[in-house]
Amino acid sequence: MRSYFLSGIFILFLCSMIYSCQSAEEIEYAKYMSNGKDLYMAHCQNCHGTNGEGLGELAPPLTDSVFLKTNKAELVCIIKNGSNKGVVIHGKKYDGKMPSFNLATIDIAQVTVYITNSFGNKQGMYTYEQVSKDLSLCK
Repeated sequence: MRSYFLSGIFILFLCSMIYSCQSAEEIEYAKYMSNGKDLYMAHCQNCHGTNGEGLGELAPPLTDSVFLKTNKAELVCIIKNGSNKGVVIHGKKYDGKMPSFNLATIDIAQVTVYITNSFGNKQGMYTYEQVSKDLSLCK
């Protein structure tokens, strides 16, 4: 009876270990998403909304996955440096000014991963290295 109990405990332990294992990429992605959400709430949510819905005529929604996907490199520049240019989202023009944020490159990477993987967007990882490269190309 005792050996069945110990075997059962061992199998349960082994199954839980296998089930809970995540790759380094999955752990990094989860970290970016968690930190990105905190940064979004602190810096972006007031204008772009809790659910990325935007703020009337002033701030565009972050729900246009096509815009975000085709302008990801520009998005990091906008987050870092702000923008006076208007954007067209879902066929609607937004002319509001986006302020610049004095965020570290890792913070920009994390908030970008959060934005591009929330609100109906599913674009995957955007690494610190890629963000750093894209920031070096900002105009």
